[in-house]
Amino acid sequence: MESIIDIKDVSVEFRNYHIGNLTLKNKIYRLLIGQKIPSFKALDGINIKINSNESIGIIGRNGAGKSTLLRVIAGIIVPSKGTAKIKKRTTSILELGTGFHPELSGRENCQLAGSLMGLRLKEIDKKIEGIIEYSGIGAFIDNPVKTYSSGMFARLAFALAISVEPEILIIDEILSVGDEFFQRKCIKTIHDLMKKGVTTIMVSHNLDFLQTQCKRLIWIDHGKVIMDGNPKEIAQRYRNNSNDDSV
Repeated sequence: MESIIDIKDVSVEFRNYHIGNLTLKNKIYRLLIGQKIPSFKALDGINIKINSNESIGIIGRNGAGKSTLLRVIAGIIVPSKGTAKIKKRTTSILELGTGFHPELSGRENCQLAGSLMGLRLKEIDKKIEGIIEYSGIGAFIDNPVKTYSSGMFARLAFALAISVEPEILIIDEILSVGDEFFQRKCIKTIHDLMKKGVTTIMVSHNLDFLQTQCKRLIWIDHGKVIMDGNPKEIAQRYRNNSNDDSV
């Protein structure tokens, strides 16, 4: 089966700036003395292939590189080295309210964020009532989003993302926010999308959730893939290593 996501030898390196490094005087001084700004690798030689209709869970400690990997797949971050080939339409829910302007209403933000996702304004207007109904925002849709709770942000962001009808859906910890009813609703929706052939890639610290929802786990630590395969086996190994504090 041909892969729809092909991450080959991908590394992502960030400069380790401090506040003083950002001044023009400091930059000129470093240039004159030949001092390099230190950097660190968020991802280090990652190789991953994902096929259509796969459900993938990505695990690892804070700072392991999970969110950076999602941003590479989503096309937000360009690798410092290697290639990331994504062959299907991708929708990502990486942070609550990403792309939302606090002064704009929920409706206006749907139009703005939806446009960034590739929808025309007419398409968004046709979908808006369904987005409102799914999110449960109701009349608050015309209030500024700065007045929303985190749960309202989550519901609206998720409702907008699935309205795009993605072929690849990327989710970063968003299901940890919101009430139990909303979480169950999201899980059901994800299952329905999987049945339709949507590839899902999820980052979560909830191992039990990922074991039940995903057919494959990828364990990342210090920017490298430690294990990739059976969810039950990898989750157990990850727990054992975490208990031993050896990862």
